[in-house]
Amino acid sequence: VSQQTVPQQGQATSVDPQTTQTILALEKEVIAHPDNVEAWTQLGNYYFDSNNFAKAIEAYNKSLALNPNNADVLTDLGVMYRRNANPNEAIAAFDRAIAINPDHPTARFNRGIVQLYDLQDRDGAIKTWEELVKLHPDAKAPNGQLVSEIITTIKAQK
Repeated sequence: VSQQTVPQQGQATSVDPQTTQTILALEKEVIAHPDNVEAWTQLGNYYFDSNNFAKAIEAYNKSLALNPNNADVLTDLGVMYRRNANPNEAIAAFDRAIAINPDHPTARFNRGIVQLYDLQDRDGAIKTWEELVKLHPDAKAPNGQLVSEIITTIKAQK
């Protein structure tokens, strides 16, 4: 799963037959073995990739009920909450990921995205990204731009 954000109201993409078969197999697996944390995570990832936000959220929450300390799953959950127009839930998921793994750059970057674009909290986004740059001076956005340059650009827009 590419842990990045995109506009929250994205259109559902068409799912190829192989992905559909994989999703069906994983759905059968979690019904037969509801304690299979890896199957729940994989199912969430397939729903994530096919833009099925609500089902991804459900699968990730099932995975986290079994293994609550997975910062990567929490980060993906946060992205799905954002895309499902639940920015406060997204922030909560990113905060949980950061509490578990304070060094998690994707959780920190995405937290700043939600703060800036969904909550209109410019100063909060800058603070989040400054913390990220302290930990990872070479941190980059998915488009390759340095986060430090993004901060400079945002500050210049005052």
